[in-house]
Amino acid sequence: MVPLTKSKKCPIVPYLYAFMALNYIWILFFIIGFTVGLLKAILLGQSGLLTDMLNGLFDAAKNGFEISLGLTGVMTLWLGIMKIGEKAGVIRVFAKAVSPLFRTLLKGVPSDSPAYGSVMMNLSANMLGLDNASTPLGLKAMGELQELNPQKETASDAQIMFLVLNTAGITLIPTSVIAIRQTIAMQQHLTGFNAADIFLPTLIATFIAFISGIIIVAIYQRINLFRLPLLVFIGGFCGLIALLYYTLAQLPPDKMNNIIGAIGSGVILFIVVLFITAGFIKRQNVYNNFVDGAKEGFNVAIRIIPYLVAMLAAISVFRTSGCMDFIINGIGHLAALCGLNTDFVPALPVAFMKPLSGSGARGLMVDVMKTYGVGSFQGKLAAIIQGSTETTFYVLAVYFGSVQIKNTRHALACGLIADAIGLIAAIIVGYVFFYHK
Repeated sequence: MVPLTKSKKCPIVPYLYAFMALNYIWILFFIIGFTVGLLKAILLGQSGLLTDMLNGLFDAAKNGFEISLGLTGVMTLWLGIMKIGEKAGVIRVFAKAVSPLFRTLLKGVPSDSPAYGSVMMNLSANMLGLDNASTPLGLKAMGELQELNPQKETASDAQIMFLVLNTAGITLIPTSVIAIRQTIAMQQHLTGFNAADIFLPTLIATFIAFISGIIIVAIYQRINLFRLPLLVFIGGFCGLIALLYYTLAQLPPDKMNNIIGAIGSGVILFIVVLFITAGFIKRQNVYNNFVDGAKEGFNVAIRIIPYLVAMLAAISVFRTSGCMDFIINGIGHLAALCGLNTDFVPALPVAFMKPLSGSGARGLMVDVMKTYGVGSFQGKLAAIIQGSTETTFYVLAVYFGSVQIKNTRHALACGLIADAIGLIAAIIVGYVFFYHK
């Protein structure tokens, strides 16, 4: 690790800026919320507001702990299943299948380079929600691309494309989002709730962000996208989505939602059975592999607790004081002036926070689900946004910082543009699938 005292040359300076920005946001939530609450109590006679703010603060800490604890079972299950797939080689096979696509996109990388294997494994792990494996695989891929980079302190075209594909990557299974939704649904005593009904909308939104990222970087790097592997991939995916939507659009809203949830559940169950079957065919001890992976599930859930409690506490003070409503109503007023429906506005804070902090955005998503209901349009839209966007500043800093790159060129601009397009896509997709009045 580069000493932080050498700040002018530190390769993780972008991450430090993002971290400090989150620090300031967190502090301001408390200070502004308390100040507004105090002024309302003194000037407007709302003496009970400060008590409500304190009670909300304690309730937020309790909710953060309960939600994180509720994640333990699902994360343990999923990490165990992913370990089975990893040991059985299914993820490796998947990566090999999509390798022709990325050979088209990574400029300057020889066809026999070992970097392709790590790139495919990283993106495949991200797609399947295998976060613990995706980061080390991504760092390995960045290191191998760095070996091909003639200018060691400047990001190469291939490295920029790889990073943008990482930040705008397709999410097949938003595991943690589904787990949080299920936990909150139990707290809200919802029966028959399908936490996987966001699967298809999230997949579509991330696909749009993914293709947008490719196009944006290709424009910068003058890459010819009219090549067979890419056209087959885009055409096949668009055809599948069009077929699904045409079929579902003929159905009543309630039945369409049920089928979307069934598709999401079916895909996840298919992957589980596929991994287990592959492990059995390879004559592995599938049960032991599951246990080895599942051991990390508890640690993952425990690590989330401080971040979620911290952010939920700050949000609670800010919201109870009325500041959050003021901002949301202001954005809603601007949207209304433009003639837009404003029901999407409460979910926007999730999108604003996500490029800076995944834990911060997670806290805002939980706040939306708690305030409006996990089964509400706003709750579903917040989940889609959380599952279809990435912590761009963090990824850029960690990946480029690991290979000492200081000049990131157009990487950040391309990543943020792809994020913005992904956000717009998430809102539109959310309206198409879940907005019924």
